[in-house]
Amino acid sequence: MLTGKQIVIGVTGGIAAYRAAELVRLFVKAGAQVHVVMTSAATEFVTPLTFQTLSGNPVHIDLFNLISEREIGHITLADRADVIVVAPCTANLVGKIASGLADNLLTTTIMATRAPVLLVPAMNSNMWDNPIYQSNQARLVEWGYHFVEPVSGLLACGWQGKGKMAEPEDVFEETVRLLAPADLAGETILMTAGPTREELDPVRYLSNYSSGKMGYALARAARRRGARVILVSGPTCLEPPGGVTFIKVTSAEQMRKAVLENLSQCSVVIKAAAVADYRPAERAMRKIKKGKQEQMQLNLVKNPDILAEIGKAKKGQLVVGFAAETHDLEAHALRKLESKDLDLIVANDVSRPQAGFEVDTNLVRLYYRNGESEQWPLMNKFEVADRLLDCVIRLRCSTPVQREEGQ
Repeated sequence: MLTGKQIVIGVTGGIAAYRAAELVRLFVKAGAQVHVVMTSAATEFVTPLTFQTLSGNPVHIDLFNLISEREIGHITLADRADVIVVAPCTANLVGKIASGLADNLLTTTIMATRAPVLLVPAMNSNMWDNPIYQSNQARLVEWGYHFVEPVSGLLACGWQGKGKMAEPEDVFEETVRLLAPADLAGETILMTAGPTREELDPVRYLSNYSSGKMGYALARAARRRGARVILVSGPTCLEPPGGVTFIKVTSAEQMRKAVLENLSQCSVVIKAAAVADYRPAERAMRKIKKGKQEQMQLNLVKNPDILAEIGKAKKGQLVVGFAAETHDLEAHALRKLESKDLDLIVANDVSRPQAGFEVDTNLVRLYYRNGESEQWPLMNKFEVADRLLDCVIRLRCSTPVQREEGQ
């Protein structure tokens, strides 16, 4: 994912410095070359040896070092970096950057770089709320610096409030987004994911095995590539990707309502959810108790066909559907492509190993409106997502969207 990328991580003097170790590990695991720059205060919290071991590279601390200065260390780091990430970033460092001060190796490197700079603040909640700090951050945002803001929680100082460093996984995700091509910038993509649940009574429901992994991978990939993403999701165990508009639903009717309410503002719809075809005709208000009868009959009614409604209501939007089948894959996929007026359908045989529900890989075949099709090899779902978005970009070049007035 980040193979060949050069990432400079700055670590400043805060109690959250230990969390930078996990961030280094994530970048190295993704294939990046990581170079750590520590302020002298940071070394009071975590030893340089920790970061040297994790990164596999020497740790940089001193501005005036006889060895590194043979190459003018801060210039070399600044030129080498594809991105600079400062985590944790203290209020002091933000103030220095905003004031144009370059009095240590980290600040001089930041001043000298042309790479994007991502700052991850962590501090006491009162410091975070201080108008001087907020003014400094606003100034840096205006100048093109990027931030992953802290979250609320119990702080090391004992205070409860906003100031806790964001999770390393969220910082990693934002860094990947900064490095990814912004080829979906300007697009608003509506995605659905996961199963729906149709309640029988307060404790039981009808559903399916969908884990939501494919839809969530699509949402994450689209967000990384610059799109505004609206993710409508049925119940899953997954964390929503950072930076997306997340709408949580349970039933097919709730998903239908959320999709149709947001359709007009979207240029692309990718419908990856596994929506229940039927629901109980009546929902019992109390738990249905086991009786003496050996059999129980359920009366079911058909759920609305969300994808077909999108096909009828679209105004220039590109619509991509999914078809999870167990037999006659091509026939069912082509019928769905035609009957629901789709531009592209992604079909997979969920009975095949590593290609169905609840797994991290997928084996898909694509069918286009123009009659073309292509078979993809077994890939992890994020690779499928990224490659599918390449197809969306190609199709969007010839599919103008008609927005409603006011959109």
